[in-house]
Amino acid sequence: QSGKLSRELDLVSHHVRTRLDELKRQEVARLRMLIKAKMDSVQDTGIDHQALLKQFEHLNHQNPDTFEPKDLDMLIKAATSDLENYDKTRHEEFKKYEMMKEHERREYLKTLDEEKRQREESKFEEMKKKHGDHPKVHHPGSKDQLKEVWEEADGLDPNEFDPKTFFKLHDVNNDGFLDEQELEALFTKELEKVYDPKNEEDDMVEMEEERLRMREHVMNEVDVNKDRLVTLEEFLRATEKKEFLEPDSWETLDQQQLFTEDELKEFESHISQQEDELRKKAEDLQKQKEELQRQHDQLQAQKQELQQVVKQMEQKKLQQGNPPAGPAGELKFQPPGEHKVGDAPKHPAGGDQPLPPGHVQEPAARTDQVHP
Repeated sequence: QSGKLSRELDLVSHHVRTRLDELKRQEVARLRMLIKAKMDSVQDTGIDHQALLKQFEHLNHQNPDTFEPKDLDMLIKAATSDLENYDKTRHEEFKKYEMMKEHERREYLKTLDEEKRQREESKFEEMKKKHGDHPKVHHPGSKDQLKEVWEEADGLDPNEFDPKTFFKLHDVNNDGFLDEQELEALFTKELEKVYDPKNEEDDMVEMEEERLRMREHVMNEVDVNKDRLVTLEEFLRATEKKEFLEPDSWETLDQQQLFTEDELKEFESHISQQEDELRKKAEDLQKQKEELQRQHDQLQAQKQELQQVVKQMEQKKLQQGNPPAGPAGELKFQPPGEHKVGDAPKHPAGGDQPLPPGHVQEPAARTDQVHP
């Protein structure tokens, strides 16, 4: 939490520092690309990218090329802050999930007649009761709960339960700590008492929230220095407390009120507002689509008119005796009595053979008759 670990960066080998420098340059480039993409999407101009980069507090952007102790210090503090907010964010998201479930259920009931609505309400209450009918859940982190894991998961004699041995058995990566994932694995047996993926009445999202709350409770009770890790010393000290031997009963989610009616009404009001905004956007898009279609139809009509005018002009030329022109302006056929440039002169006898070499063609006799 203090970031003092960053001072050790000067002691690492050169190739590690070189790799960290490379990774930092890649990360800075990635962040700048994301900022540019975001700005391009809203077509904004005059953006101070350096100011925007400051929102990413895990790197020192004043020095984009090398990874220094200050970077490691910022990285550790940012990660710690994220972890502190993680549980709170998860709880808020779960609360919204539960309110959305209830909102959708009530909206569905509004679409039913009285008889069907009563059947649905009865079915809902029956499933609720069925879900709540489960074996007793041990208090997370209590001796009874850990002994159950010792016996059923580890396959050991419950009469020989030893906290130190238990700790070492469940320190899966052998790093001397029980981290959050290793702690959460201890609650699987308790959760299986309440949740079964095969049962319609059991929600697996609720199961994961239950697991999170169990882990969070044990951390608050055992993790003395709040570093989100449980040492052997902290674990053994917790086993000496009264709460470990004689814990209070544990209330599962189905026994708690997750939100009030006022909170649900506020949530539904927010949803209604969002739906109105989306509906307005959809209407605007539909109007734009209709306008584009109208312009398209108008252009198509103009194109057809132009094609008709060109066709009429071609027909008029033919009626006046003028041959229609090709794409490059050339004549499509040769009028009678005219020869294309480059045609060989005809034989004086009127044949199709060309004149012999050296022969000079005599000029044609003059006549007063004008040939077409």
